[in-house]
Amino acid sequence: MTRTDQWKLLGVVAATVLSLWYLYPSFRFYGMTPAERARLQPTVLTELRRKTVHLGLDLQGGMHLVLEVDRSRLNAAEAKDAPDRALEVIRRRVDQFGVAEPLIQREGEDRIALQLPGLTDRQRARDLIGKTALLEFKLLRPAEEVRSLFQRVDSYLASRGAGGELDTLLRKAPLTGHFLDLASSAFIRKDDLPEVSRLLATPGLDSILPTDSQLLWGTENESHQGVTGRMLYVVKREPEMTGGSIASAEARVGLDQTNPGGWGVSMTMTPRGRGEFARITGNNVGRQLAIVLDGQVSSAPVIRERISGGDASITGSFALESAKDLAIVLRAGALPAPVRIIEERSVGPSLGSDSIQEGLTAGLVGTALVIVFMVVYYQLSGVIAIAALGLNLLYVAASLAGFGATLTLPGIAGLVLTTGMAVDTNVLIFERMREELRNLKSVRQSVALGYDRAFRTILDAHVTTLISALFLFQFGTGPIKGFAVTLSVGLIANMFTAVLFTRMIFDFMLGRGKVERLSI
Repeated sequence: MTRTDQWKLLGVVAATVLSLWYLYPSFRFYGMTPAERARLQPTVLTELRRKTVHLGLDLQGGMHLVLEVDRSRLNAAEAKDAPDRALEVIRRRVDQFGVAEPLIQREGEDRIALQLPGLTDRQRARDLIGKTALLEFKLLRPAEEVRSLFQRVDSYLASRGAGGELDTLLRKAPLTGHFLDLASSAFIRKDDLPEVSRLLATPGLDSILPTDSQLLWGTENESHQGVTGRMLYVVKREPEMTGGSIASAEARVGLDQTNPGGWGVSMTMTPRGRGEFARITGNNVGRQLAIVLDGQVSSAPVIRERISGGDASITGSFALESAKDLAIVLRAGALPAPVRIIEERSVGPSLGSDSIQEGLTAGLVGTALVIVFMVVYYQLSGVIAIAALGLNLLYVAASLAGFGATLTLPGIAGLVLTTGMAVDTNVLIFERMREELRNLKSVRQSVALGYDRAFRTILDAHVTTLISALFLFQFGTGPIKGFAVTLSVGLIANMFTAVLFTRMIFDFMLGRGKVERLSI
């Protein structure tokens, strides 16, 4: 064996060992039962899953969403980069949500496409991704101003005849007559909420409100004096602080002393936020500071003293999952503009399993037919080609695991196409060898000329196909990218196995002595 052949052998062995090393986590992970995976420590399972060949949405089920960013209320400068900023916020939320290998990318001017493989809780994902999460701290108006404002509202509604006939007969104030309690905020019974909402929607009512104030609802199903309802607040329009001052947020239990077992979210301010919070609380001792999330007051605690520690909390009717999700969106930041879901598709795990089974069946049948053809038609040379094909598939799978790529149904199609091109490459070489043998060349000369004269054709075919795959990857989306990745890696691996590996085997056979006949 020449030194060149030794280097070739060393390269093949090194590539094969490295491929097996990269694929070992996949063999281990997909060979385990769900019970065995559950027994692993969470950190070990996460690290193992990270190193496996990931399955796409069409293979393991999940959600596909297309979001549209509403830029209608933004100025030109804000609207320009709103989709990019929204994409980054959504990416941070999804990463913290724990979805393995999500696909998040822009589509067109103002759309964002998401693929969330393995996700089963559809509504929770919709709420998490679509929540604007605009957090604001706003001061409540004093009780005297609130009463005066609602008196003017009552007068306006009465002059417009907006109250109901029963209210008129009972000489009941159109709006405040539905209030159970009125101080810095008003409490409305659950049964009265539809009527109050109707009254607040009366045309022209906005003109009664001061330009620096606004009405905001509290959370639903609040309790006051044993009655279920909802609070209505009058707050300053301009916030004292926003969620940009939040450094971290964490779901915790026992933050509300009136509900020791209830969940809430504890927030820690940034250094700059701590200074602002200390100034705000120090200047407004005795007043209520509303914590407003997406235009709804979560809580409105009274400022008892100057707070310099920079800690705050959001309490309310939170379950464990809703508190965790709120903490996620607060950590990830607010969306720069509202988003709406314009397309949603779900793929069930059973459909994904069927796709895998059908894909494997098709691949095995096709591969078996290729092996039979190559062995029957090309004899020993066909066996060498099949060995090269096996290495090719091994290298492609290892590359997917090493790069952290995701295997999809189009990706499997790319593998099948790669298999066909690998066989086609060997057919070109073998037919050139047969042609040289028919021209009465020696076996050694026929092998050398077969590879040399077929190489340019093989290189041209692979390069042109690779260029096409690169364009598909650059301009394609989702599944098209998966097809392009497996096709590109397969083409490169094919040049290594079908040319270098098989040539090395033939050189080794010819180097053992004089060969009179080639099994081809």
